[in-house]
Amino acid sequence: MIASVETVQRIPFHAPTAFGDLVGWITGDGPPVLALHGGPGLSFTYLDPAVEEVAAEFRVATFQQRGLAPSTVSGPFTIDRAVADVDAVLDHLGWDQAYLLGHSWGGHLAFHAARDLGPRLLGVLSVEPLGGVGDGAAEAFGAELLARTPPGHRARAQELDEKDTAGEATEDEALEAFELVWPAYFAAPAVAPPMPPMATNRAASRGLWTDLAARLPELEACLPDIAVPVGVLMGAESPMPPRDAGIATARRIPNAWWTAVPAAGHFTWVEAPGCVLDAMRRLASGS
Repeated sequence: MIASVETVQRIPFHAPTAFGDLVGWITGDGPPVLALHGGPGLSFTYLDPAVEEVAAEFRVATFQQRGLAPSTVSGPFTIDRAVADVDAVLDHLGWDQAYLLGHSWGGHLAFHAARDLGPRLLGVLSVEPLGGVGDGAAEAFGAELLARTPPGHRARAQELDEKDTAGEATEDEALEAFELVWPAYFAAPAVAPPMPPMATNRAASRGLWTDLAARLPELEACLPDIAVPVGVLMGAESPMPPRDAGIATARRIPNAWWTAVPAAGHFTWVEAPGCVLDAMRRLASGS
């Protein structure tokens, strides 16, 4: 039985880095797992239900990535710093080795961590990641999100996206855009749950997206060198094109596996409760 939000015990922590503290919490008992939220530049609490699901059988830590309180709001906002932050949190927790569980942007970051922090990782589970081949399916993802957005909201969503791409969107406008396209992330947009409370940092988002795009060719070239066990979990009805993102990336990593969850979208654990825990079990079992 998966523990409920009300019964889960959360132990807070503050992990120091050379560029400010990172704040998070730990829950559960079992093999250690560090969970990385999506974004980039997004608040981390939306991932809590997936963390609590996995905490039924694992000891799971999660933290707010830099850019938003309660962690430091300052940069640098780069891939190298984000990987170093993962390393710093593992050091603070005293985990010489652990699994990584990343969702969306966090799943993409986990590929970089698998390459750079390999000896201290027991394995990586990447859930609905931006891929590491070509453009990572970013263009197709954005187009599919817009196509799924209700017609009455589509023009405004596109307007705000163009403003954000130009670096002109405010935090409020970024959140408005996210709320407009939120139902499109799900297999059944008409019955999608309400968007949970969110916060964004546009500087973190723009900085990391820029660095991410610039380093995609480097990451693609390094995928065959990843030596840690890797699994990729996807929603079969996600707007993220699975063949172009998750599967294409997994095929480049030796012995990596992938699975698509039927009738699930980008937030797989919402429409298919238990699927993330099942995938972590598979990763930990080595099967």
